[in-house]
Amino acid sequence: MTLDDIRAAREVLRGVAIETPMEESRWLSALAGGPVSLKCENLQRTGSFKARGAYVRISRLSEAERAHGVVAASAGNHAQGVALAASLIGIPSTVFMPEGAPIPKEKATRAYGADVVFHGRYLEDALVAAHAFAAETGATLIHPFDHVDVVAGQGTVGLEILEQVPEVETVIVPTGGGGLLAGIAIAVKALRPDVRVIGVQAEGAAAFPGSLAQGVPVPLPSMKTMADGIAVGRPGDITFAAVRDHVDEIVTVSEDSLSRALLALVERAKMVVEPAGAAAVAAILDRPDAFRTPTVALLSGGNIDPLLLGKVIRHGMAAAGRYLNLRVCIPDTPGGLATLLGEVSSVGANVLEVVHERISPSLHLDEVEVHLQLETRGEPHAEQVKGRLRERGYRVFD
Repeated sequence: MTLDDIRAAREVLRGVAIETPMEESRWLSALAGGPVSLKCENLQRTGSFKARGAYVRISRLSEAERAHGVVAASAGNHAQGVALAASLIGIPSTVFMPEGAPIPKEKATRAYGADVVFHGRYLEDALVAAHAFAAETGATLIHPFDHVDVVAGQGTVGLEILEQVPEVETVIVPTGGGGLLAGIAIAVKALRPDVRVIGVQAEGAAAFPGSLAQGVPVPLPSMKTMADGIAVGRPGDITFAAVRDHVDEIVTVSEDSLSRALLALVERAKMVVEPAGAAAVAAILDRPDAFRTPTVALLSGGNIDPLLLGKVIRHGMAAAGRYLNLRVCIPDTPGGLATLLGEVSSVGANVLEVVHERISPSLHLDEVEVHLQLETRGEPHAEQVKGRLRERGYRVFD
């Protein structure tokens, strides 16, 4: 895999993939102490970078291979990329998805013309089924990351980054199986070897750190993350070698960090991304002084189930201290609750839920315990609310 392969892939993608926007982020720049920009692959066709690699791979199939169609395994983004590419080229496609794949991704994949089959709990299970289907029907397996054409297609993102931010010092990339990271790293290091390339994985699905430590791809025994787009249990052989040779560092982020990043992107950047797509921003929020600027953070995908988006936003608000749960002891007298709520209102907190508890061994005879769920402006405001109540003589417990 060379820079020439990636440049050739770019020619294949002309008129198919769009050059996605690069948006400067003032709020992240202020946090990091230097310019931070967002590479918006969430605005790519099919809602993620995956359409690039899938189209390059399928476009290079022979006529005999095209006659048997293609098959893929994917949690959703690669599925849509394969379905779109196959429809543009005019060949049939079948996609195996793990059980529980997001409904919008399934529906979009079907809308692009693919047959969708659910199989297994993890992507690896679906991949086994896709291999069996390929052996039985003669369809060509389009691997989600471990093929040179796929990596070359994803690497075109790296060329765009260097053209859009020529002074870039750090590129941060969400990472699952490593196709996007490998392609970007090969492109960037060939042209600007001084630029640091950082991969970001979810803590609950981080296959690269252990694999790099052992020197070979090592499968994870289990995975647990809401970031389905980067939930891959084993690096690919091709991508592992490229990451080992060209990537400067792999970092991991927690579920709380992913939630906070997704919420911040919605609020501050007006960008809808999926949890995997927010991983690079999560890394910056976790360690804002750890990366040389100018920095480019890649938003790798925006295909998120609206139900999950609501849950993640609520989780992100809780992780950012925007929800406050308190137990407050108040006098068991008329107007006691109204007085408490008046104090809460006076410091600008919004009451979401109130529950009375009258029987508890910790209560005095003339007391009632009130459970409050409040919406605040963040952790400093939450501390202000608790301080105000304690100043007024209330016994307050988190």
